[in-house]
Amino acid sequence: MKAMVLHAPGQPLRLEERPDPVPGSGEVRLRVHACAVCRTDLHVVHGELPHPRLPLVPGHEIVGEVDALGPGVTGWRPGQRAGVPWLGQTCGHCRYCGAGRENLCDTPVFTGYTRDGGYATHVVAAADYCLPLDGLPEPDAARIAPLLCAGLIGYRSLRAAGDDAMDLGLYGFGAAAHLLAQVASHQGRRVHAFTRPGDRDGQAFARSLGAVWAGGSDERPPCELDAAILFAPVGELVPLALQAVRKGGRVVCGGIHMSDIPSFPYRLLWEERELVSVANLTRADGRDFLAAIAGMPLRVEVTRYQLERANEALADLAAGALQGAAVLIP
Repeated sequence: MKAMVLHAPGQPLRLEERPDPVPGSGEVRLRVHACAVCRTDLHVVHGELPHPRLPLVPGHEIVGEVDALGPGVTGWRPGQRAGVPWLGQTCGHCRYCGAGRENLCDTPVFTGYTRDGGYATHVVAAADYCLPLDGLPEPDAARIAPLLCAGLIGYRSLRAAGDDAMDLGLYGFGAAAHLLAQVASHQGRRVHAFTRPGDRDGQAFARSLGAVWAGGSDERPPCELDAAILFAPVGELVPLALQAVRKGGRVVCGGIHMSDIPSFPYRLLWEERELVSVANLTRADGRDFLAAIAGMPLRVEVTRYQLERANEALADLAAGALQGAAVLIP
């Protein structure tokens, strides 16, 4: 197999030849058809997330075809299309797993962080944590791949915002927001998109996907927001979002990493405004999200890169040079 490998944080990924991995007990091996590039991958590669398993193959938005089954695997067959998300495995017995909150497991395994991911031609994954994709009408693996993190985390963040959040702000209009804007609009919500100041192309892109208003993150929306979701990993946006939401409104931080939140006056939080975070995902999130979008006309914007160009894809993502998601095609 071929893989793009991280040997130390801050270094470029290296293209390497490795033996094809062999699935162990309870695992499946997939031939990778596409792997989307997530901002979390950037945080791993840049060393902003601590203690990755090194050397590491990044990538956790994986679409592939099952081509080998490990001992004891049931419910999967060779040739079946499957998705591999960020949550790679959980312990099943800590207080969080026991309460149905496996996203907060005390000893989790994360794809492309603590086990090898999908920047490769093949990947091994725990069978019980893969998502069946045969029910999706979309045939293009590249357009499915961003759903497995940008879509899933966006959907969990939307639920955290609340069913009554009809005027919804999205800060950072990248891979997750461009999907979530369509889902929220389909639900009858009014989406207000916040981009980097001066990003007129990004604002036009947001409006083309259903946003009723789009402007810079330094601007105020035309009405008070019921809730705001932050996908941009910029702590300075938190006070701005709190200013934009109404009394009793909620600000949801959807990223796994964010720069420090600056101090802000208590009056921005007062009047029962809430500031919450979303951490990881559950297998139920995956099943619910895929079911929710099964009949939805979803426009997934992707820029395709050959596997060997993974460093270029990461650089373009860091520079804000993408509309939608970057996807690696082995």
